This record gives sequence, structure tokens and C-alpha cells, in this order.
Amino acid sequence: MTIAVKSSQDVQKIKDDLRMHFKLQDLGPTSWLLGVEIKQDCPRRILTLSQCQYTLDLLDHFSMADCNSVTTPLDPSVKLSSSMSPQTPTEVESMCSIPYTQAVGALMYLAIATRPDIAYSVSVLARFSKNPGLQHWKAVKHLLRYLKGTLDFKLTYSSTCSLSLFTTYTDADHGGNPDNGRSTSGYIVKMGTGTISWSSKLQGIVTLSTTEAEYAAVTTAGQEILLLHNLLSEFGYKFKLLPLSTLITTQLYQLPRIQSIMDA
Repeated sequence: MTIAVKSSQDVQKIKDDLRMHFKLQDLGPTSWLLGVEIKQDCPRRILTLSQCQYTLDLLDHFSMADCNSVTTPLDPSVKLSSSMSPQTPTEVESMCSIPYTQAVGALMYLAIATRPDIAYSVSVLARFSKNPGLQHWKAVKHLLRYLKGTLDFKLTYSSTCSLSLFTTYTDADHGGNPDNGRSTSGYIVKMGTGTISWSSKLQGIVTLSTTEAEYAAVTTAGQEILLLHNLLSEFGYKFKLLPLSTLITTQLYQLPRIQSIMDA
């Protein structure tokens, strides 16, 4: 059982209350949780999350432990699409022995837990799980080679002097999916110095302009911020919300500047 509260006093109170009803063994600070290694440097107020061992096991499972590393999650010269899926019974049979779905599922857990840098790549690869082709499998192996060269990547959280609790970045392409013309939304939300939430997924609609795609991405990011606001409120944090009219005006005036910075 993992306890998450605002203060150490609250942790002790929960333990004392549970001891009144159950026999407990206190294991101390959490060091591993669902395959994620947690390191806490209390004097320096630093917390790190990593899945180095999980990644090593993943590479070993798919016989990629001795592969050469690459510097990008996906090959930028290859545009993956459903046209690369098997077209004949012979091609379908040749892919039956390839563990594509298993590999994408394992990579998806890595992308969700501690590796926002591969979120887009895994999202793209997951689109072809129903009928993957050889080019799609080559893209999976390319991503595994990228992980081989980035085993030491981790999420690091430390104190900050920033006045804002959240710092959020969001962007979208326009019609980036060649199969249906949909755009991809992406965002990351930082709290302090570390990223606490991220996403990269196809939008549910076909947008007619880059502006519409950007607004759809901003809306998704805003929903995530509200969710995090409600979660942290339950931990005891207090927030001062701006009036809706102020938020809308700020968004309208800031979006063009954000757009120009991203395009530059």
C-alpha cells in the first residue's frame, strides 16, 4: 500500500489509524512501485523516477539487448501509414510470428509511466496494432534502439521559485495522419521542475485549419489542468481561480504569440 498525502504528519496519522484495525509492517519510503524506481534525496529536496531496469528487461525480451542505439524515437524519413500493412495472405502469415502487439503494449506502459519523450512514437505505432506490417515492425525496433541509448533518462522533481503551480506546453500538427487526415494533439504539464502529465493522441475530429487544430489541443490540455487542480485540492492545496472571462481573454491574446514561437 502506498500513501500519498501533503505532510509527514498526515502519513503517520494514517498509519496509526490503520494499526488500530490491522497488523501492519512499515516498509518505509517507497523505492519501487509497479516497475518504477523511486529515489528520494530529502536534504536536497529531489525526487527521481526512472524505469531503467524495466527498459533493460524489455530490450532483452525482444532480443535487442545488444543493438546499436539511435538518436530519434522514429525515423524522420519514414511516414508510417496503413498502406504498409500486409496486403496478401502470405504477408499476413509472415507477420503472425512477430510480437508486434506485445512490444507496443510494453512500450505503451513505458511511455505512460516515465518517458514522455516516446509518447508520440508509441501513439503512432499503436494505430497499426490490428494489422501491422514489416515497416511498422522496423519502426518498433528503431524505437527500441532509441531506448538503448537513453537508458539513463529519468524524471526529476525539485523545488522551484516559480509563482505558478503548473507550467503547460501544448501543440498540434494539422492533418498529420495520412490515413484519415486527423491532427495529433500533444501536451505536457510540469509541476516545479518535473513533468507530471503528458499526452500525444489523435484528435477526435478532422480540423479544417491549423488554428482549429491548435484550439482543440489547448482544450485537451485545459481539461487535464482542471483534473490536476481537483486532485491537488484533495491533497489540501489551495487555488485562486481567475474569472472565466479573464481566462478566455488571456487565451485569445496569447495563442497567436505561442503559435508564432512554435512555428519559428
